[in-house]
Amino acid sequence: MPGRSSSSSGSTGFISFSGIESALSSLKNFQSCISSGMDTASSVALDLVETQTEVSSEYSMDKAMVELAMMDRELSHYVKAVQSAISHVKEERPEKIPDLKLLVEKKFLALQNKNCDTDFQNNAKFVQFKQQLKELKKQSAKPKEDGGHNEVDKIKDKDARRAGNERDGLQADREADGTEGVDEDMIVTQSQTNFICPITQVEMKKPVKNKVCGHTYEEEAIVRMIESKHRRKKKACCPKIGCSHTDVRMSDLIQDEALRRAIENHNKKKNRHSE
Repeated sequence: MPGRSSSSSGSTGFISFSGIESALSSLKNFQSCISSGMDTASSVALDLVETQTEVSSEYSMDKAMVELAMMDRELSHYVKAVQSAISHVKEERPEKIPDLKLLVEKKFLALQNKNCDTDFQNNAKFVQFKQQLKELKKQSAKPKEDGGHNEVDKIKDKDARRAGNERDGLQADREADGTEGVDEDMIVTQSQTNFICPITQVEMKKPVKNKVCGHTYEEEAIVRMIESKHRRKKKACCPKIGCSHTDVRMSDLIQDEALRRAIENHNKKKNRHSE
């Protein structure tokens, strides 16, 4: 409970909030624990998608993320309610100590009554989780679309199709107009291009995505570029050719876990085939 002291002259006393502010600091530390929990749940969910584990397990992680996001929202509301109550008392400077517990509860309930499902769209961790999950599912779906074949099977299938086309008299037409193999080559080229950092022009190891324009860069390279620009009092433009975003900030960058995993998987397959 806050203490109250007054001078011997009978002037208005003051309320000390040091104990409450110390408790608030502990609550904020707990928020960082919730954030770590969301990172862990997100990583496990991505692992489940990557290994094509049953949907129920993935759903459990999704549910866990919702619960953690709700905890984070509730804790944020409580911290705001306490801070608001403290500010109110400091500004009003009442003669009688108010019932702080009642005041905090009133402000907390007012915030809680405004809750809605769209609040999660303001939770950066939750939004990032849903985006990464969507991207990784898209990556994981590609092998299924190819019938689950590996690269060797694809080559064999391609050769078989080519032989069939030759028997049907279609291969000559495809070679004449230059369309043979275009689709396959295009898919590989586009996939590998997405792995290349527009700054370093080499394959990324720790890709980060720009929330504003959606482009990805090597983390160290984009951070170094932003810091260099800011030291010269300039804005950092997105280095992707054709992008109109002219003010890239550190706060715009988020880890692109789905792309990092896609690059790692691509390299693992490439190494297996070269052995």
